[in-house]
Amino acid sequence: MSLWTGAIVSAVAGAGKPVVCVAHSLGVVALAHAAARLPAGKVRGALLVAPLSEQAIDRLPDIGAGFAPVPRGPLPFPSLLVASRSDPYSDYEALDEIALAWGARLVDAGHSGHINAESGHGPWPEGLMSFAGFLRGL
Repeated sequence: MSLWTGAIVSAVAGAGKPVVCVAHSLGVVALAHAAARLPAGKVRGALLVAPLSEQAIDRLPDIGAGFAPVPRGPLPFPSLLVASRSDPYSDYEALDEIALAWGARLVDAGHSGHINAESGHGPWPEGLMSFAGFLRGL
């Protein structure tokens, strides 16, 4: 288990109330690894933005072990996966398959790069709107 995964498990277990997770990039992969170890029913849902692909994890030597392979089992909580068609760290079609395997609803963010500051994102009203709609459905 990576340090990231352990930190997620610890934070969720220590929360006094149910939580909604928000994760980006490698954090999405860490959350997917943590999912089976989380207390049942404690996570009400998750917003998953621009997860890294296994190929990107393998290409980035600073990441370290413990993240690949990306889990393919269903997540034990509702989730919304936001993916870009021009993400240099993930292939949209692969993320479509991962969303299906996880039981996540996929949101097409168009050609938005990695959906971070380097791809020109600052405030992200579209993301907030998607998240608000997701929260209403929980």
